[in-house]
Amino acid sequence: MSSQPGWIRNGRARPRVVVLAAPNRPRVESELPAILEHIRISADVVAVDTTFSHRFDACDSDLVVVLGGDGSILQSARQMGRNQRPVLGVNLGRLGFLAAIPPDQFVDVWPNVCRGEYPITSHLMLQCRVLKGNKEVHSIIGLNEAAVLGGPPYAMMYIDLHIDSVLATTYACDGLIISTPIGSTAHNLSAGGPILRRNLQAFVISPISPHTLTMRPVVDTADRVFDLKLQGSKLPGDHPTASVVVDGRIVCRLEPDYTVRIARAKDKFQLISVPGHDDYEALRTKLGWSGKPRPAD
Repeated sequence: MSSQPGWIRNGRARPRVVVLAAPNRPRVESELPAILEHIRISADVVAVDTTFSHRFDACDSDLVVVLGGDGSILQSARQMGRNQRPVLGVNLGRLGFLAAIPPDQFVDVWPNVCRGEYPITSHLMLQCRVLKGNKEVHSIIGLNEAAVLGGPPYAMMYIDLHIDSVLATTYACDGLIISTPIGSTAHNLSAGGPILRRNLQAFVISPISPHTLTMRPVVDTADRVFDLKLQGSKLPGDHPTASVVVDGRIVCRLEPDYTVRIARAKDKFQLISVPGHDDYEALRTKLGWSGKPRPAD
């Protein structure tokens, strides 16, 4: 957690802002002009990106305002890459688990953000590398999860999991997910994995439809390196469409002799924490996590 945002530490009262707006969303298009007007009262807008094409390595900015849903937040993390900036998400999507601020609250929240009154929390990201022998074929960072997923013709997969180069187990399953704490409420949750508090330094390993009852999700420290290898991938027609997927996007087909290596990313995702939007409040209101205890006698 940072005590002060960078622009205040550098003696500037007005942050430099990049606005990312989800494309082809009528509601985003209708809200964008008014939100931009409010942003410009307290900050300098250096770019407005409505195509998710802005290059952060060529731009001097302090924070990012994302208009859209949680998918837009994931896209912003992917787009920033090694140039992560603090993010404030304005929820113009459906769920809004990460993009927590509704547009009607933005006017009240924004001046306080620019004064540095809200903390910036750092969250674990993962680095997914696809290797063929010692050669790196693909490399991508993710905020939610990396997964090995099957495709047609559908058949059970046997996936070896090595942790720090030591064989942990072989999963007989339809796929395998390695999730960050932020991603624990996404695909991991649907696969029966646990919910982790967002600031934990840990990964969740969750098999999809495991064939063995004892193959349950496992939580391990984020300081380990996880290698996934598909058994039998050298046989013709075994799993011709098995893929490596990061944050819902296909990275590549899982070719013979590929190893998927997942570890802690050097960079961290930075989220501006607004009062009233904590983890448990989000679980209650966004995911319907609410019990109904019996009234006391």
